[in-house]
Amino acid sequence: MIELRDLTKRYGRTTAVDRLSLTVRPGHVTGFLGPNGAGKSTTLRMIVGLTTPTGGSVTVDGVPFRSRSRGLRHIGALLDAGDAHGGHTAAAHLGALARSNRIPFERVDQVLREVGLAGVARRRIGGFSLGMRQRLGIAAALLGDPPVLLFDEPFNGLDPEGVRWVRGLFRRLAGQGRTVFVSSHLMSEMENTVDRLVVIGRGALIAEESLAEFAARSSRPTVLVRTPDAAALGSVLTAEGAAVLPEGDTSLTVTGLTTERIGELAFRRGIVLHEMAARATTLEEAFMRLTADSVEYSAEEAIR
Repeated sequence: MIELRDLTKRYGRTTAVDRLSLTVRPGHVTGFLGPNGAGKSTTLRMIVGLTTPTGGSVTVDGVPFRSRSRGLRHIGALLDAGDAHGGHTAAAHLGALARSNRIPFERVDQVLREVGLAGVARRRIGGFSLGMRQRLGIAAALLGDPPVLLFDEPFNGLDPEGVRWVRGLFRRLAGQGRTVFVSSHLMSEMENTVDRLVVIGRGALIAEESLAEFAARSSRPTVLVRTPDAAALGSVLTAEGAAVLPEGDTSLTVTGLTTERIGELAFRRGIVLHEMAARATTLEEAFMRLTADSVEYSAEEAIR
C-alpha cells in the first residue's frame, strides 16, 4: 500500500505537488491521471525516494522507501524505459540490479522469460526498440518480486500484442494482492486496464475513486437519434432543455435527456424515430471535463 499525506514539492516559487493526500491499495490496478505538468512524475519520484519532498510524507507499506535496504524486494518501478545503459546486455543490466539487491541470479532468467526477452538476453540494449526497452523496464520492476509496483507510461512503444500482454500482467499482479500504480496518457488503455483512478491537476487531488464512479459523476447522458423529422424533433428537445447537435439531415446527438424521455416526447408529437442509441461517456471525455480548469499547457491558448 502507498500512502501520501499532505505531500508537497516546491521548486522555488513553483508548486509541483500541493499537499497531496491519497492511498493506493493492494488488489487493484490504480490509474494515475493528470494533464501535462500536473505533478505525476514528481509524485512517482517522491514515492521511490528519487526526489525529496518539501513537506508531508509518503510511505510504502508503512515505511519510507528510502529507509529500506534491498529496495527492489519492496517496490518495483518503471519510470523511464531509456535509463538502462545502451552498452550493457539485458542480462547484464538485470544481473547488476540483482547483485545490488541480493536477489538470486536465476531470477534474471525468470523475468526475461516472463517479459518475452529471453531470446535477446545477450544482446546490447542500445539495439533495442522502444517496445523492447519497455519490456526490459518491466522485467527490472518485477525482478525482486515486490508487493508494490509503479509504472510510468508503460504502453509507450508497444505493439497491440504487447499492450494486451501488459494489460493482462497488471491484472494478474493485482489479483495476487499486489499494489499496482500506473500512470499513462493513453486513455483508451487506462479505461481497459485500471479499476480505480487517482486524478490530479496542478499538483492537487481532483478525484480518488473507482473507474465507474469517476465516469458516472462527470457525465451527462448522450443519445444518438435518427429520424426523418430531425429539425422538428430538435426543436422539441431543445425546448425541453436538452443540448442538440445536428448530424446531417436525419440524425441528432442529444445531451441531457434519456432515451425514455426522448421517446415519450417524440410519441406525443407524432415524430417517427428510426433509431435511438444511448452513448456512454468515455474515460477521456470524463477526464477532459474534470481537469479543464487544471490544464497547465493549452494548445488553444498557444494558438491565440
